[in-house]
Amino acid sequence: MALTVTWITPDLATAPQLAPGDIAEAAQSGFQSIINNRPDFEGGPVQPTSEAIAKAANDAGLAYAFLPVQSGFQTPQEIARMRELLDTLPKPTLAFCRSGTRSGNLIRQAAALAAKR
Repeated sequence: MALTVTWITPDLATAPQLAPGDIAEAAQSGFQSIINNRPDFEGGPVQPTSEAIAKAANDAGLAYAFLPVQSGFQTPQEIARMRELLDTLPKPTLAFCRSGTRSGNLIRQAAALAAKR
Protein backbone atom coordinates (compact mmCIF):
# COMPACT_ATOMS: atom_id res chain seq x y z
CA MET A 1 0.00 0.00 0.00
CA ALA A 2 1.39 3.40 -0.95
CA LEU A 3 1.49 5.94 1.84
CA THR A 4 -0.68 8.95 0.98
CA VAL A 5 0.84 12.19 2.25
CA THR A 6 0.25 15.90 1.71
CA TRP A 7 3.39 18.00 2.09
CA ILE A 8 2.90 21.24 4.08
CA THR A 9 6.60 22.20 4.07
CA PRO A 10 9.71 20.31 2.92
CA ASP A 11 10.00 18.87 6.47
CA LEU A 12 6.34 18.34 7.35
CA ALA A 13 3.50 16.31 5.88
CA THR A 14 0.04 15.10 6.87
CA ALA A 15 -1.72 11.82 6.20
CA PRO A 16 -5.03 10.12 6.84
CA GLN A 17 -5.29 7.44 9.54
CA LEU A 18 -2.18 5.29 9.72
CA ALA A 19 -2.14 1.66 10.75
CA PRO A 20 0.82 0.07 12.50
CA GLY A 21 1.83 -1.50 9.18
CA ASP A 22 2.10 1.95 7.58
CA ILE A 23 4.76 3.10 10.02
CA ALA A 24 7.56 1.05 8.48
CA GLU A 25 6.64 2.51 5.09
CA ALA A 26 6.79 6.01 6.58
CA ALA A 27 10.28 5.26 7.90
CA GLN A 28 11.35 3.88 4.51
CA SER A 29 10.02 7.10 2.94
CA GLY A 30 12.42 9.09 5.11
CA PHE A 31 10.17 10.31 7.92
CA GLN A 32 11.88 10.59 11.30
CA SER A 33 8.82 11.41 13.48
CA ILE A 34 5.11 10.63 13.67
CA ILE A 35 2.50 12.81 15.40
CA ASN A 36 -0.88 11.18 16.04
CA ASN A 37 -3.65 13.80 16.35
CA ARG A 38 -6.57 11.35 16.47
CA PRO A 39 -8.10 10.36 19.81
CA ASP A 40 -8.15 6.61 20.47
CA PHE A 41 -11.43 4.92 19.51
CA GLU A 42 -12.79 8.01 17.72
CA GLY A 43 -13.46 5.70 14.78
CA GLY A 44 -14.63 2.80 16.92
CA PRO A 45 -12.88 -0.35 18.07
CA VAL A 46 -11.27 -1.08 14.68
CA GLN A 47 -9.18 2.11 14.78
CA PRO A 48 -5.55 1.39 15.70
CA THR A 49 -4.71 2.70 19.17
CA SER A 50 -1.93 5.12 19.98
CA GLU A 51 -0.19 2.33 21.88
CA ALA A 52 -0.10 0.11 18.77
CA ILE A 53 1.18 2.92 16.58
CA ALA A 54 3.76 3.97 19.19
CA LYS A 55 5.10 0.40 19.26
CA ALA A 56 5.35 0.31 15.46
CA ALA A 57 7.12 3.70 15.49
CA ASN A 58 9.57 2.47 18.13
CA ASP A 59 10.21 -0.72 16.14
CA ALA A 60 10.89 1.40 13.03
CA GLY A 61 13.24 3.76 14.91
CA LEU A 62 10.90 6.77 14.65
CA ALA A 63 10.09 9.37 17.28
CA TYR A 64 6.39 9.32 18.20
CA ALA A 65 4.06 11.82 19.86
CA PHE A 66 0.37 11.48 20.73
CA LEU A 67 -1.52 14.77 20.71
CA PRO A 68 -5.20 13.85 20.31
CA VAL A 69 -7.43 16.79 19.40
CA GLN A 70 -11.06 17.27 18.42
CA SER A 71 -11.74 17.69 14.73
CA GLY A 72 -13.64 20.96 14.97
CA PHE A 73 -11.69 22.80 17.65
CA GLN A 74 -8.21 22.87 19.11
CA THR A 75 -7.46 24.64 22.37
CA PRO A 76 -4.66 27.20 22.72
CA GLN A 77 -2.81 24.63 24.84
CA GLU A 78 -3.07 21.98 22.11
CA ILE A 79 -1.85 24.46 19.50
CA ALA A 80 1.10 25.43 21.72
CA ARG A 81 1.93 21.75 22.30
CA MET A 82 1.86 21.11 18.54
CA ARG A 83 4.26 24.02 18.08
CA GLU A 84 6.61 22.46 20.65
CA LEU A 85 6.46 19.10 18.89
CA LEU A 86 7.16 20.66 15.51
CA ASP A 87 10.11 22.54 16.99
CA THR A 88 11.66 19.55 18.76
CA LEU A 89 10.88 16.31 16.92
CA PRO A 90 13.35 15.04 14.32
CA LYS A 91 12.43 16.00 10.77
CA PRO A 92 10.84 15.22 8.44
CA THR A 93 7.68 14.75 10.47
CA LEU A 94 4.40 13.09 9.48
CA ALA A 95 1.24 14.13 11.36
CA PHE A 96 -2.00 12.21 10.95
CA CYS A 97 -5.66 12.11 11.96
CA ARG A 98 -8.75 10.61 10.31
CA SER A 99 -8.34 12.39 6.97
CA GLY A 100 -5.27 14.60 7.48
CA THR A 101 -7.34 17.80 7.57
CA ARG A 102 -7.32 18.22 11.35
CA SER A 103 -3.54 17.76 11.46
CA GLY A 104 -3.14 20.31 8.67
CA ASN A 105 -5.33 22.83 10.48
CA LEU A 106 -3.41 22.27 13.71
CA ILE A 107 -0.10 22.75 11.88
CA ARG A 108 -1.29 26.03 10.36
CA GLN A 109 -2.43 27.30 13.75
CA ALA A 110 0.91 26.29 15.28
CA ALA A 111 2.73 28.12 12.48
CA ALA A 112 0.66 31.25 13.15
CA LEU A 113 1.57 30.97 16.83
CA ALA A 114 5.26 30.82 15.92
CA ALA A 115 4.88 33.88 13.67
CA LYS A 116 3.54 35.88 16.64
CA ARG A 117 6.70 35.21 18.68
